[in-house]
Amino acid sequence: MISFVIPAYNEERYLGATLAALHEAMKDIGKRYEVIVADDSSTDHTATVAANGGARVVHSDRRQIAGTRNVGAKAAQGHTLVFVDADTRVNAEVIRGMIAAIESGAVAGGAGVQFDSAPAWATFILKGLVPLFRAMRWAAGCFLFCTREAFDAVGGFDEAYFASEEIHMSRALGRKGRFVVLREAVTTSGRKTQKYSLWASLGLMGRLLLGGLGSVKSRRATQDFWYDGKR
Repeated sequence: MISFVIPAYNEERYLGATLAALHEAMKDIGKRYEVIVADDSSTDHTATVAANGGARVVHSDRRQIAGTRNVGAKAAQGHTLVFVDADTRVNAEVIRGMIAAIESGAVAGGAGVQFDSAPAWATFILKGLVPLFRAMRWAAGCFLFCTREAFDAVGGFDEAYFASEEIHMSRALGRKGRFVVLREAVTTSGRKTQKYSLWASLGLMGRLLLGGLGSVKSRRATQDFWYDGKR
């Protein structure tokens, strides 16, 4: 069985479309699956949208995406775990690619990424980042898959990180076996690129780079961009 794990905090606006896309994709695939929404103490109707959208809701109070993914994974029953962001739509081609990769011996991987709507500068940067992530064998944060065995072997997502946790997870999984980044692409929201200008985004990245590991392990340093709660 495939378990889709969706971490969510105040995602009532985007979650419905994400769930609908998953169900539609799996209708074409024809394999057993479950969808788990790990609701990280949302103050809106995220849990209701999840339940109405055919997901099983588990509750978390971490206010941290790595920890919330781990809560969802703990509740999952599948032999394949797929971590999908609440604003990301997955299609049947991506799932077929994932299944083929695992059947050929991969233990984990990611996929290409495209924005549904974003400023030109963000689309340009993304087109450069996707091949970089593929070359480095890193999954983008909005979509990462792995076998249950590999997930357990690395101990799940490292909860020391408040950002870049998907890169550290990718590297950990890559040490356990073959890690692939699919040619197929998921579609994710460009909401952050619409909320923050190019210069604001570059400034944040620069501060995080200068701060090193200490920055991505700090809730305060990542608060404005990842944990402000605004959707």
